[in-house]
Amino acid sequence: QIFNQHNAEAPNLEPAFHRMAQMEPNLDHDVSWFLLPSYWAKMVVALISFLCFANSYDGDFVFDDSEAIINNKDLRAETPLGDLWYHDFWGSKLSSNTSHKSYRPLTVLTFRINYLFAGGFYPVGFHVINIILHCTISVLMVDVFSILLGGLQFSNKGRRLNLAPKSSLLAALLFAVHPVHTECVAGIVGRADLLCALFFLLSFLGYCKAFKENKEGHTFSVFWVLVSVVLGAIAMLCKEQGITILGLNAVFDALVINKINLLELIRKLLYKDKSLENAGLLRKGLLFRIALLMCGGAGILYIRWRIMGTGPPAFTEVDNPASFADSLFVRAINYNYYYSLNAWLLLCPWWLCFDWSMGCIPLIKSVSDWRIIALAALWFCLIGLICQALCSEDSHKRRILTLGLGFLIIPFLPASNLFFRVGFVVAERVIYLPSIGYCILFTYGFSLLSKQAKKKKILAVAVLGILLINVMRCALRSSQWRSEEQLFRSALSVCPLNAKVHYNVGKNLADKGNQSAAIKYYREAVRLNPKYVHAMNNLGNILKERNELHEAEELLSLAVQIQPDFAAAWMNLGIVQNSLRRFEEAEQSYWTAIKHRKKYPDCYYNLGRLYADLNRHIDALNAWRNATVLKPEHSLAWNNMIILLDNTGNLAQAEAVGREALELIPNDHSLMFSLANVLGKSQKYKESEALFLKAIKANPNAASYHGNLAVLYHRWGNLDLAKKHYEVSLKLDPMAPGTKENYNLLRRKLEQLQKKG
Repeated sequence: QIFNQHNAEAPNLEPAFHRMAQMEPNLDHDVSWFLLPSYWAKMVVALISFLCFANSYDGDFVFDDSEAIINNKDLRAETPLGDLWYHDFWGSKLSSNTSHKSYRPLTVLTFRINYLFAGGFYPVGFHVINIILHCTISVLMVDVFSILLGGLQFSNKGRRLNLAPKSSLLAALLFAVHPVHTECVAGIVGRADLLCALFFLLSFLGYCKAFKENKEGHTFSVFWVLVSVVLGAIAMLCKEQGITILGLNAVFDALVINKINLLELIRKLLYKDKSLENAGLLRKGLLFRIALLMCGGAGILYIRWRIMGTGPPAFTEVDNPASFADSLFVRAINYNYYYSLNAWLLLCPWWLCFDWSMGCIPLIKSVSDWRIIALAALWFCLIGLICQALCSEDSHKRRILTLGLGFLIIPFLPASNLFFRVGFVVAERVIYLPSIGYCILFTYGFSLLSKQAKKKKILAVAVLGILLINVMRCALRSSQWRSEEQLFRSALSVCPLNAKVHYNVGKNLADKGNQSAAIKYYREAVRLNPKYVHAMNNLGNILKERNELHEAEELLSLAVQIQPDFAAAWMNLGIVQNSLRRFEEAEQSYWTAIKHRKKYPDCYYNLGRLYADLNRHIDALNAWRNATVLKPEHSLAWNNMIILLDNTGNLAQAEAVGREALELIPNDHSLMFSLANVLGKSQKYKESEALFLKAIKANPNAASYHGNLAVLYHRWGNLDLAKKHYEVSLKLDPMAPGTKENYNLLRRKLEQLQKKG
């Protein structure tokens, strides 16, 4: 497990190795900040990071949580655990053409554990785990920043020394309270980023532990290098960015462990300088460790490729319009503009939005667009930092700037569109890890200002003010993530041109029954994006329910014209055509929907209703049977089969179907009611009564349940009970059809019996 390398020309290698930061200038010397013992520093960071996001603990499932958690079958116990390794983050098969190829099985496993322990979809447990994860990561940041800012040095007893306690505390606080992290912490789906970051940092700390001198005096441990690779693999199984830690470990090894001057090394390589042999690459085992990291990374990527296959993820133009641009120039300009926006979110995280697609950021198509200034500013700053990182005579400055840029840029590469198309324009969650680099650069910049400033306390107060503002911004943003209504409405002022924002506000209003307001937002979504088929579909649905059938048909027809394989729109179009009594067209629309989505129980159900209206009873029963085969808990399809068989006099068959349905859905009161009606007609009064009473217990305010039970008692001869339930039914619904007439008949019969008595 221990790699022992001998070099006759470097007899004092090990002592120098463990005093690598001793002669470098101390960053803390110029930083006017609080000096706390390590334990207290971590307690402060944990407490403040908790306060930032504590108010999100009892929030709802919002936005992507519905698809990744509530609708994800991989969370349920009936799904074999092995399936998690062949499904994407959303529960779809990786081999499917519609899969986004987001392979995060370990994150899904934690969701599943949450679900099992909570006994269902209760969001509190999910939110609490996210908050704990962010607090843990923020505490680990104290150790990580102490290494990145102060260097790696161990005491004689083998304990790692914190050479920059003030700087590492400041950087960790900046990370803990950064508002851009709210999406990862307050949004449950952000668990992927949090778990990835946790194992990302553990991999880095494990790699650092490889250089702790052991009793035999060996320079590094192969075991801890391999542990670091394994932890990097675990990070990648939580989210794709995790693999980048292997590259960062190599950068850290070269800059901190081997103190390589990159510019000098490049010059020697270009001029084939013979002094390369003494450059320390082989002397300290750097090439061997990099080979281990590369082999580990290649192996991880190969296994992932074998599981996922070679097919690219399926994204649409609205997800990432720049990646669909024909011109290479337009793509390059817009990608760089997106980078500048990410940088701005790190510098000034005030305008935050849950979604930046769908016209939120219009494409730059010409160099005359004023937004080109943002690109120029970004590259001016980056080139300046890179030049300082390469050319500065101060080795300490070179090291910190290079590490800061490395942690800023390398974890962002998977989201950069450089290697493959991603499914978003800007996403706040993907800069959770790159913000580490930002915190390094900010802290180093603060140390330089402190060195020049005469009144250092004023500068410290200013930084403290930034931290307090960020804490308040985190608390405010966390409260917005507590419910979909607040989250979606908060985006209207940030991205008023984003059609998806208006769509989601409209959907939220529609779910709450406010159809008039929902129509307004759906219309605005369609206006902003005339090809937004989902908005057309939902708007068409509402108009259909309001009996505005012709406009609904126009919208749904346009939706299927734009996206011919949109199965839901085809089904809804069929419903509208059925309502307009254009039965042949409706049938054709239903079958087109089924063609594009073969397992579509709701469409079979609606097709059955069409056949029932046309008195094609066999076809109707077959369609409903298909619906129940595809979805055994489809209560409406079961009910319609029972009712149709009952109405056509097939009582025995209706009874058999009813019993089959109740075995599958034993607590469905509507099925109990339908079967009870059939049993009553078959003169199985006792069993019918029991089912009626059970249905009434489940739904005591259903007038029809009481009314039909009264009819049963009426037939059975239990007139007093019949009178009682007729009266309850009429009290619940005075206009209940047939109930008043039956009640009057019963009263006359009771009067006649009294007279005879």
